[in-house]
Amino acid sequence: MGFYNTEAKSLGARWFTVLAVIAIVLVVTVGGLLVTNYQHIGNLIKVISLVRTQYLYPVEPAQLVDGAIKGIVNSLNDPYSVYLEPKTFSQLRDQIKGSFGGLGILVGVKDEYLTVMRVYEGTPAAREGIDEGDVITRIDEHDARDIDLDTAVNLMRGKVGTEVKLTIDRQGEIKEFTLVREEISVPTVEGQRIPGTDIGYVSISHFTERTVEEMNKTLARLQNESIKGLILDLRDNPGGELTAAVSVAKNFIPKGPIVYIDYRFGRDQEFTSEGHTLQLPLVVLINERSASAAEILAGAVKDTGAGILVGAKTFGKGIVQTVFPLDNGAGLKLTTARYLTPKRNDIHQIGVEPDIPVESQVDRSRDRQLEQAIEVMKQKTAG
Repeated sequence: MGFYNTEAKSLGARWFTVLAVIAIVLVVTVGGLLVTNYQHIGNLIKVISLVRTQYLYPVEPAQLVDGAIKGIVNSLNDPYSVYLEPKTFSQLRDQIKGSFGGLGILVGVKDEYLTVMRVYEGTPAAREGIDEGDVITRIDEHDARDIDLDTAVNLMRGKVGTEVKLTIDRQGEIKEFTLVREEISVPTVEGQRIPGTDIGYVSISHFTERTVEEMNKTLARLQNESIKGLILDLRDNPGGELTAAVSVAKNFIPKGPIVYIDYRFGRDQEFTSEGHTLQLPLVVLINERSASAAEILAGAVKDTGAGILVGAKTFGKGIVQTVFPLDNGAGLKLTTARYLTPKRNDIHQIGVEPDIPVESQVDRSRDRQLEQAIEVMKQKTAG
């Protein structure tokens, strides 16, 4: 009587399914190129077979499927296209719904690492001693080098009361912080009348669903103070919601296009202004960390002549990502389109050049960019 191993049969069936699924996917995706690339497909199947029969340690079929998906996405060499594992994708969905807690920091990417751009008072990050300029090298068990900004933010956000561990490089000294997430409510828009002048100053830290309402209230308050000109600060603004940036832009951009969304597949989109603007002279501050939605606004101001850009060339993120849910609870964030300015300029990996260049300073004891913006505005409002 022969020995019948049901577990081995089940395992073999699962491996056969993995090979079959990958083969089918490759046939569908490669299409006409299948004939010329059959060696690569054969090599992939051979590697999977060797792992199954020769590798020292057991490997679950699902692990290889996940690895294959990650490999496909990574091969695009696009830091903004990312395979989101179920936990990360769940956090992203919570963020979209608004049911999440945070740490109270604004981050950007600098020299391939996450850098703390701002720490908000009264938040977990401020209480635990996180400082502006700290470089985040790890978020829990995730390496933060080359991580895309959206994924990093999603990892740091989560349910209120849960913990997240940040590994920080502070000028060569490695520190570890364990922070407890809290409901964070900080304004995205701050504004004031510059003392001793009739110039209004408005700073937008990033674009969210709240930004439009906050912007409208701030502008109304400043107009009641009889300002004669406005300085809009988009420095260190990593972007955010496209629709929020478009709505804010309508305060300044004359009638016509604000931004085009250019798809490889499908119909392109055009977002326009109705021309109901503030009718105030405008100066916009930008720097190398102004990105994405902030660049949409800056690019529209420059192309339409709605204002003067002062500062340094922007980051150069001019592409759009769409998030697709997958069947296993995971998700795929994929670059699906690019932003084009009103004159149809592609700013991706190029950025938006200022009209008046002023280098950013490491020493922030004196803000030369803001000083220049005030000087320009005084000249514009003098007459």
